Amino acid sequence: MSAPGAPSPPLRRTALYEFHRRHGAHLVPFAGWEMPLYYTSILAEHRAVRTGTGLFDVSHMGLLSVDGGHAATLLSRRTTANVERLTPSQVRYTFFLESLGRIVDDLLIGRIDTGDELARSYLVVPNASRADEIEEILRQHRGPDTEITRWNPRLALLAVQGPGSRGLLERTFGWDLAELKFYHARRYPADGAANDRSGRIGLAIPADLDAGIFVSRTGYTGELGYELLVRGERADPLAERLVGAGAVPCGLGARDTLRLEKGFLLSGQEFHRDRTPIEAGQDRFVEFDHPFVGREALEKERAEGPAQRLVGLLVETPGAIPRHGTPVRANGKAVTELTSGGMSPLLGHGIALAYLPRALAVPGTEVTLEIRGREVPARVVDLPFVPAPARDRK
Repeated sequence: MSAPGAPSPPLRRTALYEFHRRHGAHLVPFAGWEMPLYYTSILAEHRAVRTGTGLFDVSHMGLLSVDGGHAATLLSRRTTANVERLTPSQVRYTFFLESLGRIVDDLLIGRIDTGDELARSYLVVPNASRADEIEEILRQHRGPDTEITRWNPRLALLAVQGPGSRGLLERTFGWDLAELKFYHARRYPADGAANDRSGRIGLAIPADLDAGIFVSRTGYTGELGYELLVRGERADPLAERLVGAGAVPCGLGARDTLRLEKGFLLSGQEFHRDRTPIEAGQDRFVEFDHPFVGREALEKERAEGPAQRLVGLLVETPGAIPRHGTPVRANGKAVTELTSGGMSPLLGHGIALAYLPRALAVPGTEVTLEIRGREVPARVVDLPFVPAPARDRK
């Protein structure tokens, strides 16, 4: 942390900085990085992802490899995922907790070794704002046989998202993505060789990324999508090739509206070391079959029931746009503030997330929001606001 009055450190830039400039991105500071908020408009980019294919630069996310005989033990101990049980190529969404069960970060962990050796390898992707902290905690608790490497900005991560993403990637690179299951990853050649179109399990970083691309069927939009890990110097021509094939460059603005429609959590808003996965309705991502930091607190909360739960709120009053921090009232009394809010481009009205007392966190409950000095009705609904097509969940 900088001393009071000290100049802020310069913003970091991803390998796609010049790509963003060429394509007219409106660049803004985000978690210490200079990132595109939008290129043309948030609405146009949102619709491109829901109906076709969008391209995001997510290289600001932490990119860590954790390797060694006790790598799985370390990651299992520090997250709610039983990483010991991950099979080669499998990816898991999980939570990094502090001792009282509150969320430090949500992150992805993927097993990237082939399974032929005793030592295991994992790719760990925390949020940009928490990457330094997660790396430091892992380093403090690692064993002597476990190596941790931070790859930013030597590697880049591109997200290709939308119902047209699979077809675009297969046409462009000659890959066969039919067998790449949801939350799994494989390594593909930059141009699909006839005998390697279905990809290979296992990744040696960075050697295998000289001519290959590590592809995971993951994303933050709720649509069919893939994330591509490459060497930093190869990111710009790769992005141009994807745009040439029909992908629409998209910024952080569309990424936020897309994730909000799906009810996905945002670090620093839905949690900031102040909420547990149980409160956030993420129970399904907590595996109680292994010891982990914060487990005792979560077991107690699960048994007693959380005092508050994260809910979705529909705001159908025309022109009323809920925002982060908007006050929420029930029965004339202030009860909380919105953690996230905005206009849903797909639904055409306001949507929001908030933690409500358990008695109010029931679908159909009516509350009011204080928006620009007036009280606006809102209704509790189940999440997500926009369900994913069944074909994209297979």
